[in-house]
Amino acid sequence: MTELTRRKMLGLVAGAAPLAGALETLTGAPAAAAGTDGGTRLGVCKDSCQVAWGAARDNHPRAPFKDVLGFLGYCHQRGAGGIQIGLGTGPADLLARIRAKAEAYGMFVEGQVALARSKAEVDRLEAEVRAARQAGADVLRTVMPGGRRYEAFDSGAGFRRFVEQSWQCLTLCEPVVRKHGLCLAVENHKDFRTGELVDLLKRLGSRSVGMCVDTGNSIALLEEPMAVIEAYAPWAVSVHLKDVGVAPCDDGFLLSEVPLGEGILELKQMVDTLRRAAPKARFTLEMITRDPLRIPCLTPKYWATMDEVSGSQLAATLTMVRARASKTPLPRVAGLSLEEKLQREDENIRKCLGYARGRLGL
Repeated sequence: MTELTRRKMLGLVAGAAPLAGALETLTGAPAAAAGTDGGTRLGVCKDSCQVAWGAARDNHPRAPFKDVLGFLGYCHQRGAGGIQIGLGTGPADLLARIRAKAEAYGMFVEGQVALARSKAEVDRLEAEVRAARQAGADVLRTVMPGGRRYEAFDSGAGFRRFVEQSWQCLTLCEPVVRKHGLCLAVENHKDFRTGELVDLLKRLGSRSVGMCVDTGNSIALLEEPMAVIEAYAPWAVSVHLKDVGVAPCDDGFLLSEVPLGEGILELKQMVDTLRRAAPKARFTLEMITRDPLRIPCLTPKYWATMDEVSGSQLAATLTMVRARASKTPLPRVAGLSLEEKLQREDENIRKCLGYARGRLGL
């Protein structure tokens, strides 16, 4: 087994530099543009309000908003600089209202789309890209068509098929976003390790495809957080900013979103690194109020797709978990009422936005 060391990750940064420059010079509405505010304020992504969106779907009277316009207003009231959300395909008058309201608030809008998996889905993607443009978005966050690597795949062959499918998706979708002058931002989503995803982006070599860099996800794949940020930063056109807490468990460790500044991540260094490499990339908060995720890195299935990961990387991660384990139990919401979950979620968002303004310059 080979080890992707910090030095090798840093080597990937140099190879990414030409693409970073290309993203900044994209014609039309700049795909990596940060909006009128220069990307200096933290937005909120839809998943930060999973509880509230669930309440809205159920028409619960305590839901703080009912739709995208309501979500935009909710985020504005809490001082957020923008939103990241799936916008669907219309209708046109609603999309125009979203754009107008965001502009009136001085907020940015980023979209979210599912990749087209076949030629039959390209028309659907193109309709969503057009709608996002109408709503004022120029960046579309997406994920590869799989799931958490250690849950979705039980063999190396299965993961290799996923890699090939991901490549096919990118080659189907890239011409669509390029045609409409938008940029696709692929998230590191507990699926690809750093070298694997960077290889795909380098192979594609498109100014219309970059990254939505998540600051915490790659810990689940035994990667050192700061080295991941350094390697991904040149491709960043969007950032999911989060902080995480960790704790040991019987088959690996627990990983939990926690309010910014209450976890283990070097957030100021991460933000500074991303800003230097990609000064126009926007930051959005992904603070999901939920129970901790279990990372079963001591089970056979976890290792079914991790041939290239060394024992030393496992040891380094588990050592970090023990050394930096949360002194108090990681936050949980199981057993709380809906009203209590809504309150907890709103408190988390308020804390994060306040920390970002006061400590991170966002």
